Amino acid sequence: MKTARFSDAQVIGILKQAEGGTPVSELCREPGMSSASFYKWRAKFCGMDASLIAEIKDIAEQNRRLKRMYAEMSMQNDLLKEALGKKR
Repeated sequence: MKTARFSDAQVIGILKQAEGGTPVSELCREPGMSSASFYKWRAKFCGMDASLIAEIKDIAEQNRRLKRMYAEMSMQNDLLKEALGKKR
């Protein structure tokens, strides 16, 4: 899995600087990021703080894990139904 180049705190800091009136081109030049990344972050994290972002990431990870568990259980269920059907 690709690791993030900027931490949640850095992203929030950059977004807060932009809210304070710093030009986007200046904000992007300093850490060496593209303006597209900035606008993507702003659309995704606008109005959030670092704890809320961490909570959203935790929920997304839990959701992925539960989807994987459901897929495995569903496959096992189908295999058991198929095995019972062949016995009769």
